[in-house]
Amino acid sequence: MAATEPVITLKNFFERAREGALTAVRCGKCSALAIPPKEFCESCHQRAWEPVALSGQGTIASYTIIRVAPARHAAEAPYAVAVVQLKEGVSLLGRIVDLPLDKLQVGLPVKFRPLVVNSQTALGFGPA
Repeated sequence: MAATEPVITLKNFFERAREGALTAVRCGKCSALAIPPKEFCESCHQRAWEPVALSGQGTIASYTIIRVAPARHAAEAPYAVAVVQLKEGVSLLGRIVDLPLDKLQVGLPVKFRPLVVNSQTALGFGPA
C-alpha cells in the first residue's frame, strides 16, 4: 500500500458493514479510535491508522423519531435514528430497526445490523 493510501476508506467501511462487520481505525501515534474512518487523526493530526474490528454492541445515547421524513424516506416514517455508544467507546448514528418506537430509551442495549436497500448500505441497530 502506498504511504498516501488510507488503511480503510469509506468505501471499504461500507463494504465491510454490508457483510456485518464494523471496522474502526486506531491511531498508531496516540491510540485515538475513529469511526467511520478519517483521513487524519483529530487528536494528534497524524496519519497512522490501523484497522480495528468492533463488536457492534452498544447502547442508545440519544435518539429521535422521524415522523415527517424527507421525500426519499417518506413511506418509511415514522422511524427512529439514534446515536449509539459502542462498547469500544466510539459513537455512530444509525437507524433503529426491529424495536417498537415506544420502547426506545437512552441506555437501551442494541446491536449493529447492516441495512441494504437498492445496493446501498446504511448503518442500523436492532435488539441486542
